[in-house]
Parts: sequence; C-alpha cells; structure tokens
Amino acid sequence: MVKLIRTLADHGDDVSCCAFSSSLLATCSLDKTIRLYSLSDFSELPHSPLRFHTYAVHCCCFSPSGHILASCSTDGTTVLWSAHSGQFLTVMEQPGGSPVRVCCFSPDSAYLASGAADGSVVLWNAQSYKLYRCGGVKDGSLVACAFSPDGSLLVTGSSGGDLTAWDNRMRCLHNEKAHDLGITCCDFSPRPLSGFELKYKSTLRGHCAPVLACAFSYDGQMLVSGSVDKSVIIYDIGTQSVLYTLTQHTRYVTTCAFAPNTLLLATGSMDKTLNIWELDLETPCQGSTGDQQKPLIEDWSEEDVSTWLRAQGLEELVGVFQMNNIDGKELLHLTKESLAGDLKIESLGLRSKVLRSVEELRTRMDSLSSEIPDEFVCPITREIMKDPVIASDGYSYEREAMESWIHKKKRTSPMTNLVLPSLVLTPNRTLKMAINRWLETHQK
Repeated sequence: MVKLIRTLADHGDDVSCCAFSSSLLATCSLDKTIRLYSLSDFSELPHSPLRFHTYAVHCCCFSPSGHILASCSTDGTTVLWSAHSGQFLTVMEQPGGSPVRVCCFSPDSAYLASGAADGSVVLWNAQSYKLYRCGGVKDGSLVACAFSPDGSLLVTGSSGGDLTAWDNRMRCLHNEKAHDLGITCCDFSPRPLSGFELKYKSTLRGHCAPVLACAFSYDGQMLVSGSVDKSVIIYDIGTQSVLYTLTQHTRYVTTCAFAPNTLLLATGSMDKTLNIWELDLETPCQGSTGDQQKPLIEDWSEEDVSTWLRAQGLEELVGVFQMNNIDGKELLHLTKESLAGDLKIESLGLRSKVLRSVEELRTRMDSLSSEIPDEFVCPITREIMKDPVIASDGYSYEREAMESWIHKKKRTSPMTNLVLPSLVLTPNRTLKMAINRWLETHQK
C-alpha cells in the first residue's frame, strides 16, 4: 500500500521539480526559489530557501554523491550549490541566454547537462565549471534529459517530440520522433545497458490527460508518472500493470521522484504543494489511494446510479431502475413523463423527489462546466487560449496577445513587469492539448 505521510506547502507558486539525495529532498518552483529538507523529519534546512535566480526555477538535481545541487531557470543560468551548507558555488550561463528548462548530472559526477528553450544542450565540466561540448535540436525546446546508468549516453527530449541520443562527446547517435505532441520528461531505468539500441518497447496507459513527469525507482522495478489529470500512477515494470493511483493533488502533477535508499516517493504540483508518500511493498494492493477520482455523472454505471438512489433515500426505486438499465446518461434525461410512463412510478411524491435530485445533478454539471481552469486563461486577454506559448518569464500566454505585447511593450513581462531575458515564444503543446480536451468535455 501507499500512505501519504507529509505535505510540504512552503512554495508560493507552482512546484516545478523535486529531487532526492540519500539524506535530503530538494524542491524548486516558479517562485524563483529552491528549498531543501532533511529526510529524517522533513524539516527545512536552516539555509533554505536558496535564492539567486531572477525568474522561475524549472529543474533541480543532486550530484550522485549528494554534495552538490544544481538548479536551472528561465533566467538562462544553471547554478551549482553546496547541498549541505547552501553555499553558492558557481553560475553557468547558457550560450545565447536562452531559458534553461532541464539539467542532470552524469553518474560519475564529471559532467552536468543543461537543455534550453532554443533547443540547445550543453555538457559542462562539473569540476572546472567550463563548457565542454554543446549540441542542439532543431524542432522545439529541449525540455527533458537523462544519462544512461553507465554515463555513456545522454538522451534528450524536445517539445517537438524528438528523442535524441548523444555520446559523451555530444555526437548524435540516434534521433526519432517519439511523441507527436511533444516530450515532457524522460528517464533511464537503473538496470545496466547491454549495447546501444534505442527502439520502442511498450506503452503504459492509465492517465486520461497529458503526462508531465516520470521516474524509475532505484531498483528499476517501478515507474511513477504524474499528469494533467491531477493523478499519480505507480506501475510495475515487470507486469506493466498499474499498482497504485494517487489522487491527492488538486492541480496538474508536474514532478515526481523516488528516494534512493528508502521507500519514499515525492510528487509536486501546480497546487504549490509537494506530497511525500511511503510505500509498503509487503502489503500489495492495487487500486487508488487518496481522494478517489469519481467518474462524470454521465459516465455512471447502473451500480453507480443505484448507490446514488440509496444516498437520496430512494432505496425502493433501485430495483425499478436496474430492471430498466438506467445508467448515468439515462438518469440525466429522465422526465416526469418517463418516470410515470416508462418506469411506471405511480407515487407523485417519489417522482417529484427523483426529479428534484436529478435537477441538482444537472446544476452541479453546469457549474463544473462553467469553471474554466485558471491555467487555461491568458493573463493578457483573460480569455481561454487557442494557441498557448511559453514566454521566457515561465508563464503561458495566447500567442497573438504576447506577440502584440512584445511589439508594444518591448521586453517586459506581463506578469512580473521585469525585463524578459529572451523574446523566444515556445509552443505549449501540452497545455493546448489539455485545453482542447477540456473543451471537448465541457462544451457541447
């Protein structure tokens, strides 16, 4: 089973990434800070939060030894810190100053990779802090990267959907379109590679909206993923089946990570919280943990309708509804004529009570449909976005509105009023797909 043991709510904006060392937990946020916690009691370290970045922090990671922490930001920099003292060590500026979206250490701590919105990927010498090699992809921002367990390969993923494998001299070994709507994350299983061959193996399913994060457990037996559907799914790699579905977060799940030496899982979200879960693998249990995701009323099964009738004090109608195969869709279309004629409910009082309860369900559905998620609304136009793009301040805007803003207001951010470090606008395909999915569901 999986148990929620702690919720950290110290960040003032979306949690963008989390990472474990053997003794610490790091988180970073669009609020420009990095926070550090002790794994012994999840207390925040005295030198936390770490402040340097002038814009949103997108990624943080520990060196394999756990002594060094790296963070990268929209401000176009990757910063190295002493994890245990919080001391600032160095700042490495991305060539061209493009917003840095992701960073990761090689397994031997010799190199640090950083990927940026302009498609560039840089390999830094982690000891001298000097640029060692660089490469790039042509289609989209570089938003994901991971080293193979032996450090011989670096794999990057782009918002354009390209999965690219590089050797340790940044020579491209393989490139293919892995996801039509863009890559958001990638990770290697810790199990050793036997030669290099990048080919499709399988697809894990379970989420009903775009997946934003994934991570293998340190033994390679489990994979965790987080999604726009606000859920976290833990898979068994051997059977490729869903072990657990966690539904505690109230907004998109943006990051997830397993701890290296303990059965802990961290998940972060746009709800500004980081949840810490404890896994008890001695008590296997498949299913959901936390607040269950309830199906939409129109998707209710006949049994769901029966449960609803009992909750309304209409137990005597359960048999009639089941005999007439009334599911969620049929329930919402009931009228006084169908109740009397088709279901032959003679009591006027019962018919009126059913109709009042059904009307409450319809009102609830209408209310849900009218609540447009904040992240779907352009901060400039205050209208739902049709072509969302990510600006260098880390926020998403309607493309036409942001282009007009830049033309009229020069380089200032509509959200922070600070100078934009770059005028690059990156298509937010994940958000566009989420908006389209929401519109299909909520607008008839």
